[in-house]
Amino acid sequence: MTTDGSFVDNSKGSSGAAGLRLAIVVTRFNADVTDRLLKGALTCLEEHGGVRDDLEVIHVPGAWELPPTAARIAQLGRHDAIVALGCVIRGDTPHFDYVCREASAGLGTVARSASIPVLFGVLTTDDHAQALSRAGEGKDNKGYEAALAALEMVSVYRALEG
Repeated sequence: MTTDGSFVDNSKGSSGAAGLRLAIVVTRFNADVTDRLLKGALTCLEEHGGVRDDLEVIHVPGAWELPPTAARIAQLGRHDAIVALGCVIRGDTPHFDYVCREASAGLGTVARSASIPVLFGVLTTDDHAQALSRAGEGKDNKGYEAALAALEMVSVYRALEG
């Protein structure tokens, strides 16, 4: 997997995490993948000056639970951004479609109504190999990308507030 065409290579160091409180909501379902996404997000934030004590990690059962948890976190007003991480792998039933649609739409609804950035780091893949390839080491990790986008969006929101 490559970051060609991605903002990741151009943004390293452009947005700092120092002093920011970020919530990372991560699913336990497909933990072999989501644990790697979480590691990528934490690596990104630490590389950008984040302090582990300022990063709150909240585990939820699956992708279905991401939107209501993100909504509750946004309501509490304790964080500068929320990063939602999960992994839904296509199976033999339409369950994949229902879960992906609701996770995406639900997080989109939260993102539009929250006063802080809400980032979507949910993998929706056809198989386990695709999921693992998106949760590799370094900048190719989609958890890393979502965390970096969160830092950039905090800067955007603050600039808009003027």
